[in-house]
This record gives sequence, C-alpha cells and structure tokens, in this order.
Amino acid sequence: MRVPSAPARRTVLACGIAAALLAGASAASADPRPARHHAGSLVLIGGALKESNTQVYGEIIKRAGGPKARIGVITAASVPESQDPHAGDPARCSNSACNGAYYADLFKRHGAADAQWIPLDIDHVANADSDSVVAQVESMSGFFFGGGDQYRYVTTLLRGEEHTDSKVLAAIRAKLARGAVVSGSSAGAQIASGPDMVSGGESYEGLRDGSAPGYFDDPARLGYLPRGGFGFLRSGLIDTHTGAYGREGRALRLASDTGHDRVYALEENTALVVDRPGTRYEHMTVLGPNGVAVLDLRGAGAHESAGAWSLRRARYSYLTDEDQYDAHTWTPRVHPDKQRLTPTATNPVPANNDVFHSVANPDGTPYSLRTTARALAATRAQNSATATTFETGPRFTVTLTKARGFAAFTADGAGAGTLVSLRIDITAK
Repeated sequence: MRVPSAPARRTVLACGIAAALLAGASAASADPRPARHHAGSLVLIGGALKESNTQVYGEIIKRAGGPKARIGVITAASVPESQDPHAGDPARCSNSACNGAYYADLFKRHGAADAQWIPLDIDHVANADSDSVVAQVESMSGFFFGGGDQYRYVTTLLRGEEHTDSKVLAAIRAKLARGAVVSGSSAGAQIASGPDMVSGGESYEGLRDGSAPGYFDDPARLGYLPRGGFGFLRSGLIDTHTGAYGREGRALRLASDTGHDRVYALEENTALVVDRPGTRYEHMTVLGPNGVAVLDLRGAGAHESAGAWSLRRARYSYLTDEDQYDAHTWTPRVHPDKQRLTPTATNPVPANNDVFHSVANPDGTPYSLRTTARALAATRAQNSATATTFETGPRFTVTLTKARGFAAFTADGAGAGTLVSLRIDITAK
C-alpha cells in the first residue's frame, strides 16, 4: 500500500459548495447545535503524520483502550474510488477505500487490537444514515479522521443548511461524550472546528483582501464556513500545516474578521491532545517534534485605512512537546524539564523577507515566522525584530516584540524552543 501523499497546499473543494455555503452565511457564526460537554478526548494533528510517529499513534491507541483499542477509520475527505484514476493500483491509489485500509493497517501495526475502515465517502453518503454502519461505529472505542478536503466531511456527515448530524456522526458524538477518543490529521483535525472553519486561502491574500464566507475558485482567497465543522473543539479556531505553509497570517486575519480571540495553529506531525473538550476543565497537551502556536487576540485591535489592514497587540505562544495549556484560564504550562532561556547571543536577528513562506517564492523556507521568533528569543542584542511578506502592493511588516509577560524556554540548553506570549503586530505600506 502506498503511503497517502501529503495534502495539496491548495485544496480543491467539492462542486456545488458555493451555493450551500452562501445559504448559511446569513446566519453568520450562529450554530444551531447546542454546545456539548465531553468526557472523552481529542487528538488533533496538523497534517503530514509520519508512519514512524509512535508517540502520536500510541497516544491515540492508549486513549482508545490500549491493547483492546478498536479504531474506526473515516477517510471521507479523500476522493472516492470512482474519481481515482489509480484506484486499481495498490501502489498508487489515493482514494477513500485504499487510504482507509492503509490507516487501519497502520493502527494495527502500532498495537491496536482492531482497526476498520468506516465505508463513507461522497459516493456513499447514504451510509452515514445506515443502521449497519452505526452499529460498526458503536463497536469502536476510538476514531481517526484522515486528511484531504474537509468539506467532503461536511457533505458526507452533516445534513442540510442547519448542519444537523447524520446518524453516524451522532453516534460518534455520543461515543466521545462517553469517553472515546476522536482523532484526525490535516482535514481530519480541521473538521473538529466550531463556527467559521477555514475553507482555504493564503496568508498574503488574506491579509490584503480579508476573509469572506464561502469557497472561492481562487484558492488563494481566504474563505470560511460560517456554520463550521463538527464542533468538537470550540474554544478557538483551528488551522493546520501552519508553519510549513506559512498560515499564521491567514489565521490572524480570519480570527479578527470573525470575532474569535484564539487560534490553535497546529504544526505537521505533531498533535494537540485535548482532554474534556467543551468544559471549563478543557486541558491540552502538545505531543510531537514540532509544536502548536496559540494565537491570542484578546487585547488585539484591527484597523483598516486606505485599504491597508493592520493588527496590533496580538500574542504568539509556541508550545512544544509535553507542554500543556489550560484553555479556560488561557495559561500555558511549560514542561518542568525545560529551562527558562537566558539570551546570550549578541548577533542581530537575521533578515526575513518572506515571513509567511509564500508560494510565489521558489527560495522560501517553511517555519519562517517561528525561525525569526526563536532567533529573537535567543539574542540579547534586541527586544524586537521585523519580518516582511515576499509580496508587495502592499508589503506587510510583522513586528515581534519581547513585551511584558514574554518568556522563552529550552529543552537542550542551547536554542529557544517554547515561546510564551511574544507580541505580534502587522502593518502594511
């Protein structure tokens, strides 16, 4: 079985999306489903989950019952077999069925007692209300949603303009409430979102033009679904592949435009583990080689003048392996084995002319904003640093500042790793 390829940077959404989205746009951020409190947990991965990541796969399996774990694999975000030109080739296929078999085998290799594909995709939408598929779901102790196109999850598992649950989604929601683990990677993490789930877009165009409800033929335009996804995690917006694709800019713009004051910006091959989602005891742990950026807009203010958008006083925290976060109190809890970093470098922060890793820059590098932030944390030569977008007309400048409350931590005694409450301002000219 071929390893499913990494999700395309610009996702092509299902046909007919625009009408459905705009029908719900008048409701703005309203969500008819009441918030539900969960005894279970979420394991949300920012995409590109490697086969060898025993830490994250092991965490999902442990939460599903360890050696007794039974994992239901949902890959409805993939194209169905009917749309895969390589459906008959096990080495090249990338459709819902073969991706489901791939993940089921992988979970079993990592120690689950059983893992089964749940037969759902856009060619088999009726299965989402099938009693036999519901019975299959009921026999599982955990679930994994694969990557692809998150809107296919909307069209497969939600019903009508009100986005009511299909029978299968209602069963999964009930299992979560009774203690099951629900996990997902890339689109499978994004679909856990509440209202205003991002549907596409790039950082520069998002900062320049703003966001709008719907899906757009221009994949660079920042769009969102007002009614959101499944609503498993509502304490902040979710974005994925964040540093790898330079999505911090679009995440800040979308949050500001839609009135959200927090974003969980997930990095690749790394999980945000959420205990007791939807309660005042919601608590999070980061697992993996990269991290999770928490973007805090509580004190931020946006301004638009002569068509140029700016944002002041947002905060950027970057949490790494085994750091924790209390969502109710907005408190990062750095792992005790990490030491507070005392900056010793005297060199200035290197110039950065592509802070959001533009697709237009063939020489761009991923994790660009994080690189500048860590370099600033490590030097005592300056208390602020600037970085700019690759694009001009306007060119956006990002200013990072070691303001009051900022702290950096190191796990190896050398470089900065975890960052807490770095101020971030965005201006245009």
